[in-house]
Amino acid sequence: MLAALAEARAALATGDVPIGAVVLDPDGAVVATGRNVREAQADPTGHAEVVALRAAAATRGEWRLDGCTLVVTLEPCTMCAGAAVLSRVDRVVFGAYDEKAGAVGSLWDVVRDRRLNHRPEVVGGVLAEESTGLLDEFFHYQRTRDSSE
Repeated sequence: MLAALAEARAALATGDVPIGAVVLDPDGAVVATGRNVREAQADPTGHAEVVALRAAAATRGEWRLDGCTLVVTLEPCTMCAGAAVLSRVDRVVFGAYDEKAGAVGSLWDVVRDRRLNHRPEVVGGVLAEESTGLLDEFFHYQRTRDSSE
């Protein structure tokens, strides 16, 4: 999670929401990293999880990420939860819960839907305070900046 938090901090430099992700191989080694790039690349799919999963697939030379773990600072949204299922990661580990858009237990539970052919294990709340703190700082800055303009 510390590596994902570092990625989240790096997203701040581009004006993106500070969310970071890493993909670990079955031995726990980092295979790929990702951070939000929606603003930097004008890409609506530029979520940290998607960026990291794409990079992991490229590194491994296959789209199936069996045995891998997706670690992300914020509970994945529906798109990212779907990407985790489709990439066949074994587990999803996340920091902060997202009561407004979380799709790994908070608002929806895409990854545990019994109708799907793959259901990764989920571990939530890992270093949640650190993840939440980054997001709170970012949005506080955005609100104060917007009100002063």
